[in-house]
Amino acid sequence: MALQIPQIVDLASAFYGSAVLFAALELDLFTALREAEPPTLEALAQRLALDPRGLRLILDSAVAVGLLTKAEGRYALTPASADTLVRGAPHDLTRAIAYNRDVYPAWGRLAQLARTGRPVEPPALHLGADKERTRRFALAMHGRALAIGQAVVPLLGLPKGARVLDLAGGPGTYALLMAQRDPTLTCDTVDLPAIAEVAQEITAPCAGRVRCHAGDYHVDRWEPAAYDAVTLFGCLHQESPAAILDILRRAAEALKPGGALYVLDLMTGPDHTTPPFSALFAINMALTTEHGWVFSDAELKGWMEAAGLTGFTCAPVPPPMPHALARAVKPA
Repeated sequence: MALQIPQIVDLASAFYGSAVLFAALELDLFTALREAEPPTLEALAQRLALDPRGLRLILDSAVAVGLLTKAEGRYALTPASADTLVRGAPHDLTRAIAYNRDVYPAWGRLAQLARTGRPVEPPALHLGADKERTRRFALAMHGRALAIGQAVVPLLGLPKGARVLDLAGGPGTYALLMAQRDPTLTCDTVDLPAIAEVAQEITAPCAGRVRCHAGDYHVDRWEPAAYDAVTLFGCLHQESPAAILDILRRAAEALKPGGALYVLDLMTGPDHTTPPFSALFAINMALTTEHGWVFSDAELKGWMEAAGLTGFTCAPVPPPMPHALARAVKPA
């Protein structure tokens, strides 16, 4: 639906709210407000070594956008912020949102993407070139994958004792969740060396059954006909169509006959404009990776079939996550 004039004005300043959220997380304000009796502004400023006026402006803005409440001069968490924005909360999103904060400056150079067709920052920044940025990226992906994986892993229907190949497995979160769900499952998770290093930490509770390998799914080949399932979760949106087909073909070679290949990703409709979040995320990927975009489920179906897989299915994962889970099978 086309925007009206007031909505256009709102859109022009929508980043104000994002900046307030990022600043509040950077200052750890939500965690500081988790106590039962909300502190006074002065006490909070003193505890966090912050300027009272600057702190008040941020807190008032957090109330204005619905992140906090305010009563009698004291600030308190909302149920949603207590559940997601406090470190260690039941659905902690603090690490996941750190990724959005890291790419925030890149969005300010969006016009540059149109002029050059190239990412506005080196893709290697978060893939090993900058150690701290890479670690933040891996931990952000861990936080995001925890939120998604709790709903997605039960949908896979993996056979008992399955052997799984988890390609571009990031910090190993999905591998860990699969192994925790089935104590007889084993998983080889593969990613670039700097990411695989973090994955070893994350998957330590299942060390031995989850094996973290440094590799590159653009060129690697894996043991043929050895795996019950191959997973490609949240990675193909950084690849060109030709690369996606090549990756899928080599992944299919690693499957046993009757084994399944799963792709979890953001996807669009055929015109690449809906749903809105997926269309916007395509820009995020183009700003930070060489071939980033978001493909449609119909395009994925075509690549899966070209890779020799059959029985393609694709369905949205449970809300609020905007992802879809696709599955196809290697013929027996």
